[in-house]
Amino acid sequence: RFCFPLVLVSLPTMATGDEIAPALQDSWGDFWLFRFFVNAAGYASIVVPGFLLIQYFKRRNYLETGRGICFPVIKSCVFGTEVKSVHQDDGSLPPRAEPTESSTARQVFKLLFCAAGLQASYLTWGVLQERVMTRTYGATETDPGEKFKDSQFLVFMNRILAFTVAGLYCALTKQPRHGAPMYKYSFASLSNILSSWCQYEALKYISFPTQVLAKASKVIPVMMMGKLVSRKSYEYWEYLTAALISVGVSMFLLSSAPNRTVSTVTTFSGIVLLAGYIIFDSFTSNWQDALFTYKMSPVQMMFGVNVFSCLFTVGSLLEQGALLESLRFMARHSEFTAHAVLLSVCSACGQLFIFYTINQFGAAVFTIIMTLRQAFAILLSCLIYGHTVTVVGGLGIAVVFMALFLRVYARSRMKKRSKKIPPGDTPVQKV
Repeated sequence: RFCFPLVLVSLPTMATGDEIAPALQDSWGDFWLFRFFVNAAGYASIVVPGFLLIQYFKRRNYLETGRGICFPVIKSCVFGTEVKSVHQDDGSLPPRAEPTESSTARQVFKLLFCAAGLQASYLTWGVLQERVMTRTYGATETDPGEKFKDSQFLVFMNRILAFTVAGLYCALTKQPRHGAPMYKYSFASLSNILSSWCQYEALKYISFPTQVLAKASKVIPVMMMGKLVSRKSYEYWEYLTAALISVGVSMFLLSSAPNRTVSTVTTFSGIVLLAGYIIFDSFTSNWQDALFTYKMSPVQMMFGVNVFSCLFTVGSLLEQGALLESLRFMARHSEFTAHAVLLSVCSACGQLFIFYTINQFGAAVFTIIMTLRQAFAILLSCLIYGHTVTVVGGLGIAVVFMALFLRVYARSRMKKRSKKIPPGDTPVQKV
């Protein structure tokens, strides 16, 4: 019984390769692996009873025997209201709105509006994310200040605002009749929460440019998850671009300058958290793709996933007593309050810009804009927070973005070619 606490105390040391100061030896509860398991236990306290209830209603054949006021709610949550569609035109995306009688100037204005909205939302989001997770609040000449440590609270803030925005949008606009069982959103919600948590936590151990490049390399696990979850097959150029991305990311990671500060050194913990982010995020996208076989809009998907995200995060925060502590931190530091709120606003607005851009111009244009956004994010982070990039690291970044643009070009060529395929042939599915 004495071994387990000793192992937990030694884990931060093994993860970073450094010795822990005596004053910090009692704070092993702040280590990310311990918090991960505590958060997972909080989610399990909601998931397990929910799973047992779903199994109970299914075994009881509730659709035939159920009655009463709760019947519509249980039917919607457990069984859904309609059978999913067998055919799907474009996976997770709605059909793109073709411009009718629209001038070139109007289309250019729309494109600039979408590009500016996406860049402003996500560049601001990236800068604030790094500020909140790596800098202190309330620092004075005599007081070094304190850092905000609870990444789960930031995830909750983002999800509660996204839930509100998506709910208002669904209420004010015409949406398809919803038919998916609500509980199926919980899988994507849980993986989405964990991926976001890993993303925030990783900034405590690695630099923001490293995180951005790791996001670009998630093409590889997405392809692997596509094979496992959706049984997809891929073209040769997809494997080629994935390999180029791996080479570019490896060049950047292996070119660490010897004079980098401790806050920007890529540690073992950071690598593990990045791997967790990529794996969870890959599962989320593939599960959402499978859910879109039901007739729903992207905003309905956004609403359904964020309903469970709010439920999981607020439940876990209340069980840990972390919600009140985070609110007290907000009360002590008004600057943090402004940053957290603006972070959530940028996240929610960014999702709406994503839907609008894809609907107006298609996925290829959206991918180009977001790829440029990643490059600008690295540049902006280096300018504001003083990250250094070596020549080899810069070449690695160039290889990554060259592979991403090559991927966009090849995909657009394949789409044009697939339109010429006879009706009897089936084109290869792509990520």
